[in-house]
Amino acid sequence: MTEMIDSAMQTVRAVGRGEQPSTLRLYRPAPTVAFGRRDELNPQFSAARQACLAQGFEPLVRTVGGHAAAYHRGCLVVDHFQYASDAVSGNHERYGIFGSMFAEALESLGIQAGVGELPGEYCPGEYSVWGQIPGGQRVKIIGTAQRVVSGAWWFSSGIVVENPEPLRAVTEDVYRALGLPLDPVTVGALADIEPLMTVDDIEDAVIEAYESEGF
Repeated sequence: MTEMIDSAMQTVRAVGRGEQPSTLRLYRPAPTVAFGRRDELNPQFSAARQACLAQGFEPLVRTVGGHAAAYHRGCLVVDHFQYASDAVSGNHERYGIFGSMFAEALESLGIQAGVGELPGEYCPGEYSVWGQIPGGQRVKIIGTAQRVVSGAWWFSSGIVVENPEPLRAVTEDVYRALGLPLDPVTVGALADIEPLMTVDDIEDAVIEAYESEGF
């Protein structure tokens, strides 16, 4: 995962310099907890790192996003690298555009979904994409983040699809160590809603959504 983040930074800079075309990259990450810069400055960061390692997750500090988010191979990461002469313009609007696009992609698969922060969610953000479990409970399914460089932007989306239990366990331990609020029931996956959902299903839906939007 560390190598993928380093590669992403190289890619977005290459796109900004005109050395590489705009690119869409999809991959399944190794077990990782991606911390934000604010987490790294937390006095309890060392304890949080140890909590990751104890459960077989690699701790790293990412260049985009807020607080800690956990991923493994039951997730799909979508990295969009886009050339833009003025990459700063539309910085905030992109969150709404991609949030709506991903929510619609989930709904195309029969998932009741929406955009907005859930009380007590991990790595909280107003454009988180949630899914609703039968019975009414909403769980966070997709977190998004972006990085802007000269001439390009990188928009990254982490989609949690399968096997939520290890993610829930490590997230609880990490947030407890950091002293951050967390409602564990919001840590979920699409499999909580539709047990037969696979990463391949989501990958197909994401590609179809991108084609429909004309990216």
